[in-house]
Amino acid sequence: MDTNKQLDHLHQLRAEARLGGGQDRIDKQHAMGRLTARERIDLLLDADSFEEFDMFKIHRCKDFGMENTVIPGDGVVTGHGTIHGRIVYVFAQDFTVLGGSLSETLAEKICKIMDLAMKNGAPVIGLNDSGGARIQEGIESLAGYTEIFLRNVMASGVIPQISAIFGPCAGGAVYSPALTDFVIMERLSSYMFLTGPKVVKSVTHEDVTVEELGGADMHSSQSGISDYAASSTVDAIDYIKRLLSFLPQNNFETAPLVPCSDPVDRPSEILQSIIPENPNAAYDIKDVITETVDNGDFFEIKEQFAPNLVVGFARYNGVSVGIVANQPAYLSGVLDIDSSIKGARFVRFCDCFNIPVVTFVDVPGFLPGTAQEYGGVIRNGAKILYAYAEATVPKVTVITRKAYGGAYCVMSSKHLRGDMNYAWPSAQIAVMGSKGAAEVLYGRQARESGDAAAFLAEKEEEYNETVANPYIAAQRGYIDDIIIPSTTRARIIKALGILQNKRDTNPMKKHGNIPM
Repeated sequence: MDTNKQLDHLHQLRAEARLGGGQDRIDKQHAMGRLTARERIDLLLDADSFEEFDMFKIHRCKDFGMENTVIPGDGVVTGHGTIHGRIVYVFAQDFTVLGGSLSETLAEKICKIMDLAMKNGAPVIGLNDSGGARIQEGIESLAGYTEIFLRNVMASGVIPQISAIFGPCAGGAVYSPALTDFVIMERLSSYMFLTGPKVVKSVTHEDVTVEELGGADMHSSQSGISDYAASSTVDAIDYIKRLLSFLPQNNFETAPLVPCSDPVDRPSEILQSIIPENPNAAYDIKDVITETVDNGDFFEIKEQFAPNLVVGFARYNGVSVGIVANQPAYLSGVLDIDSSIKGARFVRFCDCFNIPVVTFVDVPGFLPGTAQEYGGVIRNGAKILYAYAEATVPKVTVITRKAYGGAYCVMSSKHLRGDMNYAWPSAQIAVMGSKGAAEVLYGRQARESGDAAAFLAEKEEEYNETVANPYIAAQRGYIDDIIIPSTTRARIIKALGILQNKRDTNPMKKHGNIPM
């Protein structure tokens, strides 16, 4: 065979592989409003940067007529490319090939790029659209899933792992995305659950739709599994690209420094009056965040889940940071089970990848009630405490208003190795609010005074002046400085600059035992 014929043969095989399950199945995918695996990769990566691996790999199954259904590439497209010039490894399940079901060889393709990503210190992005394990293969497909899970665990904290769900993801398949750092789901097209609606109905007699059981909106607001419910494939891809811009390539690097045109010492007069005179009145902590970060650009994570705690990425003078903030505009910013888990996972991610953490505190305490106690608020609340305590990245804290009781302790306090802890003059740092404290301390005397309301009001004022203010904490050194609100941006940037070469360590151990 001459060279030209050899090349023609190669081009023909490549063309067949690129068609996946064939033009008819591609047309069906498009008819459902969904892109193919290769189209998604093209959207994700820089133009002409994708290099594909294992295009000709096929399954080995000979049972149930599978020897008559052999398609090059076998249900997943894998390889590497760049996003804004930075290398990433990617796999995209191809629903046009046997529903994207996972075979032994398909798992081998995914494992190969995960191994390469680990060796070369680059993120892995998985674009999921699969009917699950390939039933015809039995144990081989289950073994393949587990090999992927193992690599997810080994890569955790070493390279960023991002999962996007564009179609079905059910049964054991859900565990790989759950093990990754971030999950993005496309609304009305994707779903994730361990057991489907039919099984749920047969076992629990519940009537539930696919969307109600495992849709993007549910997982973004109720379970917290999804970090973002995208309105479209393009929206999901754009979210991934923006997310990566805040992250380093691996745990030995720092996030890219972005040139900043926003003045370092830019004051914000809005912050001078943002705290309401009524200590129980709400304000939006996101206004504080956007007033202080570079160009007001805040990239929120898990916006719909546990909104009483806000987490996300931003930059100060071009330096990527993770932001954690109590949200007074929702449940008064109280901590509960979901917000504690949300905050703990985010802080731990930042610590894994050398991203400083900036914390804005306005928290009245932990949410009381039997639902919280029965649900394990003690154990789950301890997670955010644990995360802050073990974190060795730079930690800057700003107390804007309330910091009461145990919630003060867990929100990156000086006692949990907070590096720079600031407070506004409006800060109230105490075991509890003045009203509750006055009733506990002077309730009996108030009842005997003849005018309990006036007596307690006087004692509340006394408590505020004596205890519930930032100056007592500053006297003890638990607050490094009481700052003018309008200068918050400049003070945070200065603190991050001082801490850029910070070195901190934890005791030698295999790993800690975070309260699970």
